[in-house]
Amino acid sequence: MEVAEKIDNYYAQTHPFRDGIALLRNLAGRTEAKEGYKWNFPVYTIDNKNVFGICRFKNHFGIWFFNGALLNDPKQVLQNAQEGKTKAMRHWKFTEVSQVEEEDVLEYLNEAIANQKKGLVIISDTKRSNLSIPEPFQTFLQDNPELKKAFEKFSTYKQREFCEYIFEAKQDATKVKRLQKIVPMLEKGIGLNDAYKKKSTS
Repeated sequence: MEVAEKIDNYYAQTHPFRDGIALLRNLAGRTEAKEGYKWNFPVYTIDNKNVFGICRFKNHFGIWFFNGALLNDPKQVLQNAQEGKTKAMRHWKFTEVSQVEEEDVLEYLNEAIANQKKGLVIISDTKRSNLSIPEPFQTFLQDNPELKKAFEKFSTYKQREFCEYIFEAKQDATKVKRLQKIVPMLEKGIGLNDAYKKKSTS
């Protein structure tokens, strides 16, 4: 069965929240996220990275935000998927279609998309353990908690770019100069090669 067929079948099934998830799908379609299908429910991505999913259960329906912990959540509606275990994922639950305020939902969806495009994600301990952070970068991050938080918001790929940039320097003095160069990039949430990538795609 093709992915598109699986998605259509999911939304077409008869259940109490059919209209609810159809409305959420309509709102998702008004964003730039790409519709796909994983883990038996529709998942929406940016650059092949999971951003949010639309799901239904026995007593509710809603949206899974894969990095929902980074959302501002002005409405205070997001719940931890598994309290004490889940670091990143958050769930916005609904029990009635009337609870879905379209503009509010769009605001959350677009913020999640914007975060993903900036590379703002929460890195799991497993992924982080596979990342080698060179000296003096590691010491610098330990001594600067705010910059450490900023670094951890980048995707693993972008974190690795920063680390390799430091690793490639043969002289300690060069490593220090490169470290000084990336500090303002960390502060602004700019990846090492973001400027180059924008030029190459323009």
